[in-house]
Amino acid sequence: MEVPQCTCSAMRGATRALSLAYDNALRPSGLRMTQYSILTRVTALGRPLLSELAEMMTMDRTTLGRNLRPLERDGLVKLDVGHDRRERLVSVTAAGIEMLELARPLWKAMHQRLETKFGTEEAQQLRAALRLITRAGRELALEDSA
Repeated sequence: MEVPQCTCSAMRGATRALSLAYDNALRPSGLRMTQYSILTRVTALGRPLLSELAEMMTMDRTTLGRNLRPLERDGLVKLDVGHDRRERLVSVTAAGIEMLELARPLWKAMHQRLETKFGTEEAQQLRAALRLITRAGRELALEDSA
């Protein structure tokens, strides 16, 4: 039986493999790659709305909320009520900044190892292609939800 070529399945497999490598590298910090990504993004944005953060991370609000719960429980992020009482603002606490400072060198080391193994130019091209794929996926999702 021939296995059909599926871009989505190939992407998910690559994501799982890379996530495992980054999770292993970040283990001494106590963070997983998803948590590191959230903390990094929130720190860069300041105090984003939960909905804006979800959009920027290409996550639905429910999934982002599930990923934020342990960070909030551990005192690494804080959620506040926005101007519209239905909206939530996300911010990184001082403990979250400390955790990021602990995790950043671990992330950088893994990032460098990946760039060495894969190739710096190839990694840059891959990230550019992934941005295009993300945009195309969002457009397709919008088309199908209309």
